[in-house]
Amino acid sequence: MTVPTTIDAGAWLGKYLEAGDADTDLPRAMLAAFAEALMSAQASMQCNAGYGERTDERENSRNGYRVRPWDTRVGTVDLAIPKLRQGVYSPEFLLQPRRRAEQALIAVVCQAYVEGVSTRRVDDLVKAMGIEGISKSEVSRMAAELDQKVAEFRDRPLDAGPYRYLWIDALTQRVREGGRVVNVSAVIATACNAEGRREIVGFDIVTTEDTEAWTAFLRSLVARGLSGVELIISDAHGGIKAAIGTVFAEASWQRCRTHFMANLASRVPKTTWPMIATLVRSIFEQPDRETTWSQLGDVVDKLTEAGFNDVAVYLLDAADDILAFSSFPVEHWQKIRSNNPQERLNKEIRRRTDVVGIFPNRKAVIRLVGALLAEQTDEWAIAKRYMGVESLRTDRIASVSEADPRPAMDAAAG
Repeated sequence: MTVPTTIDAGAWLGKYLEAGDADTDLPRAMLAAFAEALMSAQASMQCNAGYGERTDERENSRNGYRVRPWDTRVGTVDLAIPKLRQGVYSPEFLLQPRRRAEQALIAVVCQAYVEGVSTRRVDDLVKAMGIEGISKSEVSRMAAELDQKVAEFRDRPLDAGPYRYLWIDALTQRVREGGRVVNVSAVIATACNAEGRREIVGFDIVTTEDTEAWTAFLRSLVARGLSGVELIISDAHGGIKAAIGTVFAEASWQRCRTHFMANLASRVPKTTWPMIATLVRSIFEQPDRETTWSQLGDVVDKLTEAGFNDVAVYLLDAADDILAFSSFPVEHWQKIRSNNPQERLNKEIRRRTDVVGIFPNRKAVIRLVGALLAEQTDEWAIAKRYMGVESLRTDRIASVSEADPRPAMDAAAG
């Protein structure tokens, strides 16, 4: 249907309905007609004369049209943009150079990217919205709109301290670099702030999990304001432990219970693991510090009597690390004696990144994982508190109890 340079809305709609063109979508056609009439009016203003008008004041004239697709929420509209004999008319209010989606479409594509939809599959999603299609490079360009928000999230000041408890861990991701696929580590730090809410306080990509990389990461947290850390929960990676000792020398270290149990399981036959696992878990289920250490002694005795001397010695050697939580308020034990918050977060990240498989570069990893972590932090900010505010003001136990069974157990083990 030919679009008039000025719209008589009633006449145009009547003509459209009389034509009964079933192949044309009415909202899309109406939007195109309005946009083209508006562009025609602007071109006339730039020429200082209307379309086909003869006047001494004319400064320019029309020279046909150029067709450009415009992605909207009602689908893709092919707009006929006026061309001028001198200079260029560019409707910046509608289009930027070449194909550019409006903000609503960008938001949808970026959200799909955050949800783990690969760039190869977004094209089908866009088509389902009534848009003709979109290339992988265009999807990646749109997803880059997230970069600024992710950068702000990663560099924000950490001013909600003190952060008494800090969980740190790393996830391996596959990235293309130098014409080959390599593994990099996404290092993540989660803390409980002074309001008792969980907060993702740090995220970065490192080549290897060595002491230097972990030290630089932890120091970056301190530089942004992380303070008041009393207990750090992580696995027993040598690089992590060395970095903690350097940056947070006064903080205690709690060995991640999940990783410890996995390491312990690798040392015993599968047939006996259920029994041993039940015994070890009972250590963490005690109501106070004294009974916790006492239960550790009982479990070591039972393992020794059952002939599992190596397991008993391994458990004793790790006792100070896996029971570091017992020096903190009992009401916090359920939250800090394992690495569950970080483990659940890791599973969600893997669920999203596994869809992508191999990232084109490190920047893409930062964009996707960073956007996911920022979204998770926002959800935690309005969710139920992870720990009570009053309980966070409770001091930790200053010294080891005289009833600590460790000396007796060492003697028995010897």
